[in-house]
Amino acid sequence: MSVRITSVDKGSPADKARIKAGESLVSINGNAIHDILDYQFYASDKKLVIELEDKTVKVRKGEYDDLGLNFETYLMDCKQHCKNNCVFCFINQLPKGMRETLYFKDDDSRLSFLQGNYITMTNLSDEDVDRIIKMKLPMNISVHTTNPELRVKLTKNPNAGKCLDYLYKMAAAGIEINTQIVLCPGLNDGKELEKTLTDLCMLYPAVKSVACVPVGVTRFRDKLPKLELFNEETAGKAIDTLEFFGDMMFEKYHDRVVYASDEFYLTAKRKMPDYEFYGDFDQFENGVGMCASLQKEFIDALADKREFGETDDKERHVSVATGVLAAPLIETLGKMLKTDFPNTVVDVYTIRNDFFGETITVAGLITAGDIIAQLTPYKDNLGERLLITENMLKTNSDIFLDDKTVSDVEQALGIEIMPVATDGYELLDAILGEGTDI
Repeated sequence: MSVRITSVDKGSPADKARIKAGESLVSINGNAIHDILDYQFYASDKKLVIELEDKTVKVRKGEYDDLGLNFETYLMDCKQHCKNNCVFCFINQLPKGMRETLYFKDDDSRLSFLQGNYITMTNLSDEDVDRIIKMKLPMNISVHTTNPELRVKLTKNPNAGKCLDYLYKMAAAGIEINTQIVLCPGLNDGKELEKTLTDLCMLYPAVKSVACVPVGVTRFRDKLPKLELFNEETAGKAIDTLEFFGDMMFEKYHDRVVYASDEFYLTAKRKMPDYEFYGDFDQFENGVGMCASLQKEFIDALADKREFGETDDKERHVSVATGVLAAPLIETLGKMLKTDFPNTVVDVYTIRNDFFGETITVAGLITAGDIIAQLTPYKDNLGERLLITENMLKTNSDIFLDDKTVSDVEQALGIEIMPVATDGYELLDAILGEGTDI
């Protein structure tokens, strides 16, 4: 197998070795190159013997310096498609007619290492696992349950139970693993959750963290198995179980390891744990500790303003559009700044998710259409700008899930839209109108 080189960076070690675009890479130091992981791993050495289809060249460079080769795709081959049909899969609950990329389900160990994606391991082979161990690649794994039979039932993949062996093999080899569990009432909660957490905690310290997130159910499940949603009572019971195991791990190792996502606390109407509870925030991208982090940063940002004498009584009026779950926190933060910025008004608008259904309450799944429809009656009272979380948008883009753009919303509502990261400092700056790159 060989991989076609599309371009060579000018002045790079590869360029100096007279490697040209259009040539094909076969191996580095005798190791066959199949994809980006092979390339990055074997090209990191100082001395390289590079075999191309028609010649062999030798390269000297600084250790870890970029060799300078570029290929047709980021992975140097195709993404691996998910082979599961999980009963809780959110993509299976999408309506027809959305952009094609939203329907692609990846389950690719390379993207787990490179981008932090979670994998179920059902696509892995023995050779894949051996390579992960050889390269010491940290992995993010969607476990859901350690009961092999139940895992087959949840994923509808007959290989899902057997491939749990890979989890234990990687842990035994010292691979750093973050895990997640999509929790479904009546399926993998209760005693099943206790078994899963017991098994995962026994794999510490290889298993670095366990995040539990509640199943999301849209209004497009007509032909899919019925799933129950968490309510105040059942979410509370899940928290109790997760905190029991987290407390046990913290007492034994001074590392909590096991966490419930913020959505569980909000659903259960329980006080969110303090910032210190979340340690290194290993599961931030899974919605674990986001609220605590945002509040802590916002409070610290206000303290900085006071320390540097940057508080004022300037009149400001901004609005925030957010989801049902996050709205109470944003309202609290808006009230906090009144002491230091008494004439700053922050109006929080809770956007009901009509697109996916009212059971979807997180801000990141709000569409432009819902924002426009629900804020049009208030368009003359939104103030100077409307803040939204950047999680509503496609990564590095201004496109919402319904393919409308930030500009579409601005034109419909007649107001500047400002996407803001999940960061308390940036939120305060956006409210005060400070900084432009938010």
